[in-house]
Amino acid sequence: MWKDFKAFIAQGNVMELAVAVVMGAAFGKIVSSLVDNIIMPLVGILLNGIDFSNLKLKVGEAKILYGEFIQSIVDFFIIALAIFLFIRLLSKFKRKKNEEVDEEPAIDQKEELLKEIRDLLKENSN
Repeated sequence: MWKDFKAFIAQGNVMELAVAVVMGAAFGKIVSSLVDNIIMPLVGILLNGIDFSNLKLKVGEAKILYGEFIQSIVDFFIIALAIFLFIRLLSKFKRKKNEEVDEEPAIDQKEELLKEIRDLLKENSN
C-alpha cells in the first residue's frame, strides 16, 4: 500500500496540482492586497471619497458588511481576469511551440530506409 501511495504522489498530475494550490493561495493574497490597497481607494476617490470597507448596515446588534462583500466581488473579477489572461498567454506559447514542431517534419524510419535503398540503386546503376 505504501508503494502505491508513493507512486500516486510521484505522478506529475498530483505534484502539479499541489504546486498550483500553493501558487493560487499566494496569488490570492497578492490580488487581495492589490484590491484593498490600490484599486478600492482609487474607486473611492472616483466616487467622492467613499471607503467601501466601512460600508455597513446595522440591524439591531447585527452588522451587515456589504462593503467587504463588494471588495470580495472585485477580488473575484480581478483573479478571474488574471487567470484568463495567464491561460490565454500559455495557450499562445503552446500554439507557437506546436507550429515550430510541425514545421520540421519527422522522417519516418521506413522513408529513411527507402531513401538509402534508392541511393544504393543509383550508385549500382552508374
